[in-house]
Amino acid sequence: MDSKKYKRLPYGNANFERVILENYAYIDKTKYIEQLENEENPAQFFIRPRKFGKSLFFSMLSCYYDMKRANQFQELFGNLYIGKNPTPRKNSYAMMEFDFSGLDTHTPDIFRNSFKQYVEDVIVQFIINYKSVFDNAEVLIDNINKTQSGIRALSVALQAANVKIFVIIDEYDHFANDLIAMGVDDVYKEMVRSNGIVRDFYETLKKGAKTVIDRIFITGISPVMLDDLTSGFNTAENLTLNKRYNNMLGFTKQEVEHLMDETGVNREFINVDMEWYYNGYLFNKDAIDRIYNPSMMLYFFKQIIEEKRIPEKIIDDNLKIDYGRLQRLTYNEENREMLLQIIKDDGIVSQIMSKFSIDVLYRDKYFVSLLFYLGLLTIEKPMLANVQLRIPNYSIKTVFWEYIMELAEENAGFTINRGELEHAITALAMNGKAKPFIEYIIKNIFNRLSNQDMKNFDEKYIKIMLLNSLFQSNVYVPVSEQETNTGYIDIYLMRSPLKPQVKYEWIFELKYFKATKKLTNKERDDAKNQLKNYSGSYQMKDKKDLKKAVILFVGKNKYEIFE
Repeated sequence: MDSKKYKRLPYGNANFERVILENYAYIDKTKYIEQLENEENPAQFFIRPRKFGKSLFFSMLSCYYDMKRANQFQELFGNLYIGKNPTPRKNSYAMMEFDFSGLDTHTPDIFRNSFKQYVEDVIVQFIINYKSVFDNAEVLIDNINKTQSGIRALSVALQAANVKIFVIIDEYDHFANDLIAMGVDDVYKEMVRSNGIVRDFYETLKKGAKTVIDRIFITGISPVMLDDLTSGFNTAENLTLNKRYNNMLGFTKQEVEHLMDETGVNREFINVDMEWYYNGYLFNKDAIDRIYNPSMMLYFFKQIIEEKRIPEKIIDDNLKIDYGRLQRLTYNEENREMLLQIIKDDGIVSQIMSKFSIDVLYRDKYFVSLLFYLGLLTIEKPMLANVQLRIPNYSIKTVFWEYIMELAEENAGFTINRGELEHAITALAMNGKAKPFIEYIIKNIFNRLSNQDMKNFDEKYIKIMLLNSLFQSNVYVPVSEQETNTGYIDIYLMRSPLKPQVKYEWIFELKYFKATKKLTNKERDDAKNQLKNYSGSYQMKDKKDLKKAVILFVGKNKYEIFE
């Protein structure tokens, strides 16, 4: 019997035509074409976090609606849902596509010129692609180059076209997010509001929607710019939080299983909880399926397929880009305090605002909403008029931990001694001794914290510092608030699947007291009994290599440890 011929893994591939024709696995999302087309409003707005499959989805839309691809319809879509259930508008549009991710935002003038030139380039290419719908394409292009450059080129093309147009705008907010993250709000306002160039662009589209523009689809990662464009472009319906579209991007659990079968992912090399690492996203409080981040999953599977062994890196380094954006967005004290509280509590109760202006971005519910749209928080459950939000998965938790450690290093002016840290963790892992690690933390981190940092010092803050240090070693998979039938363990150090030679796992019970506190025997005994209950839980009691420690911190430089 012939072995099954597996499909290629579509990691990093956002070209729908290539995915279909070059034997890549494809999770069929084409039923959403039908749903979107049946929406009453043909101008639609939909956002998702970075690396959630937006570009591939819109490449699929372009292939489906492009009038030039009519002869490819069966080849591209014949085996998919929409190929068996085509809609009336298939292959009926000239596709005008913008991707604003590559604009230069260094200065206002540079940005303005970059925006103008990019729009002009798209329009010229659009006219070249659809010469047949223009009476004299060459003369039109020559006119644009000589007298109607920049945004004016868009008006010229819309006035001259003799066919219905579908406009797709990918990364609509990329440059806006860069400007906001750099703290140049005045530049953002100048470009987007009043008579700014971005506003002019969208006003031109709005006028075109009365004539030749029949459909518009806009995507990005945040709704910030949408509110600032309201009067310039107030026709699009925001479908982002609609229950019907919860599953449109990303992978459900069933889709992950299908992808593994299609690409030949060897399950024997999966010895981590994929749901815990990569799943958890919910974009509507009443939706059923939690969604896996597709980029995280494909990164994980790519290593298994290529290396034919357990992956060396469970978490994609590209997540660090999110860390950088997080750092820039928390330049003010209020946001830093809120973010620290979210990390300590593993979430927050708040409203999710469907759109908001840059003017209110740093107020509580708007800042929290931005974290939700960036994929750093997700819906846990409804809470009356609000929702309980939580950090989606372990991978995103590590982004937060790194943020806290980088912030502490920056404020205190120190750099982590990696060699000394590894030595201390080796003592934990191979010698079963917790004291060297705790002394390292006291000496290298706690003692260097400023008085400003100390005002936040408590058990949760200590735990975050410990978790990040432990995570960086790659020896353990540190787990915060591990659930057992007897309660929640402060820190459980699970042996990394990449380090089977590690001798000991650990559970830590942490307590923090002010520097002036005199510990009593009762406080010591209570902590010991709590640890005993955790270690006696059915989840932990049969672990032969489990070590346990109560660690009582007094101020920032004193401690007692009971192993």
